[in-house]
Amino acid sequence: MTKFGSVNEVLEFAIAREIEANLFYVRLAEMVKNPELVKILSCLAHEEEEHKKKLEAVKAGEAAIGEEEIRNLHIADYLLDIEPHPDMDYTELFVVAMKKEDLSYQLYTNLAAISLKKDLRDTFLKLAQEEAGHKSRLEEKYDMVKSEGEKGEKSCF
Repeated sequence: MTKFGSVNEVLEFAIAREIEANLFYVRLAEMVKNPELVKILSCLAHEEEEHKKKLEAVKAGEAAIGEEEIRNLHIADYLLDIEPHPDMDYTELFVVAMKKEDLSYQLYTNLAAISLKKDLRDTFLKLAQEEAGHKSRLEEKYDMVKSEGEKGEKSCF
């Protein structure tokens, strides 16, 4: 496990993870062939960019992160990992994204657990809830697509 010497190091680590997540979705959007999936991936990339900005604002002492209660459907917990590929369909994309968001949730939960400062711990717990919210929305869309097929609005998720 990475050892941190300061709050800034923890925040820099979290910012770097958000940059990686953003790049993951951007590169995946460049790979897939379906234009509707590109839109969804662009939305996900944008959300990761927003997380990075929030963390940078927290680091600069300019902002705190709001809190909301998120329900977890646990659908992703029972799905096999899927390797991203250019011909992915909606369900495959949602599985890849759900797994990615779940890893981010786990990261922020773990960072909160090792944070000694209450305000930093609270920030990471709030970010964990945001990631859980992304996963929950993806799970709901996955469930909808599985039950109804690939119809309906898919400009974002």
